[in-house]
Order: sequence, then C-alpha cells, then structure tokens
Amino acid sequence: MKEVSLSGSLRTNVGKKDAKAVRNEGRVPCVVYGSGKQTHFSVKHMDLYKIMFSPNVYSVNINIDGTKVKTIIQDSQQHPVTDKILHVDFLELQDDKMVKIDIPVTVSGRSIGVMNGGRLQQVFRKLTVLGYPKDIPETINVDITKLRIGQSIRVKALETGELKILNAPNAVVVSIKMSRGAIDLEEEEAAAAPEAAAEEAAE
Repeated sequence: MKEVSLSGSLRTNVGKKDAKAVRNEGRVPCVVYGSGKQTHFSVKHMDLYKIMFSPNVYSVNINIDGTKVKTIIQDSQQHPVTDKILHVDFLELQDDKMVKIDIPVTVSGRSIGVMNGGRLQQVFRKLTVLGYPKDIPETINVDITKLRIGQSIRVKALETGELKILNAPNAVVVSIKMSRGAIDLEEEEAAAAPEAAAEEAAE
C-alpha cells in the first residue's frame, strides 16, 4: 500500500458537544483502535479529505502529539448532503494480525472483444480482501487481453497470492458485452470457413 502521514491532536474531552466544537475549528474527530485501547484525537479536515476522496488505499502514519501509529481507515461518517467528513475510525496495523480492507481493481490489456466492438463492463471497482499488512497491494490488477465478446472474469480466477478475497467466488469482476455493430471474431471465422472451402474446391 501507499503510505501517507497525518498530524493529529489528542482530544481530552469526548461527546457530541466537544465533537461539534472540533468540527467548527475545521478539524475532524477521530479514534484509533488497536493494542487493546482507543485513542481519541482530531486532524485537519483538508488533510483527511485528500486521503478519503482519493481512489487509492493508504497506510496512514499518524503522529498524535508525538506518538506515532501506523493505521488504515476502517470506517467513516460523512454528511449526507455536503459529503463533509464528520468522523473517522482508524485501525492500528500489526504485522501479526490480518486486516480486512477494500482494494481498488485496475484493468489492463487490450481485450480482443473490445477491439471487435464489444463493450467492457467493470462490475467491481473495489474488492474486499483479508490478509497481513505486508501482503496488501495497492491494487488488484485484472488482465482482460484474452477476453472475447460474451466472456468474463470471476473472482475465483484472480491470483492474489497470500490474500483471501472475501467477495463471492462466482461474482463477475469484468465482462465484455455485445454492442451494436460488434463482431465476434470466432463467429466471423466460422462464417468465412465454408466460403473459403468453396473457393478452394472451385480452384
């Protein structure tokens, strides 16, 4: 995973009134879980916004008044209208403990089906995985080079090393759909075969 750093300040008081005061200062109330304890703190909204609204998944190194902790974002609350970040839960990363996290799906390659006029449909933008911190990648790549029209790649076909994908094994990740004017290469070759045979016989 990519790493980013945040600077936080401890919160001595917790509760709705204090949380509102923190937000009025342009900061976000946060909590980090791990090692059998909870630490309440706040960070600048703008610093957190850059991480929360990025397509990437980050390991977040937080410095809370001099105490450093390596985390991932576990959960968040946002305003239903403005998308303003209201609260964030962080989970402390420990080398010997597995974590569950959503990883972005990237697509690579030039699909045979797309080159023949088919339409790429990406069903999953992220997949949920379980693994140790050292095994978690920045993305899960799906190579669509060999996909023809009507074909798909399912979760169970993905190679993710030591990671376990928690989504349903038969769930379709990407597929190539038929579109108007598309040509299936195999059908085209099959249709051309009798004509070619007739030409050879005539010769």
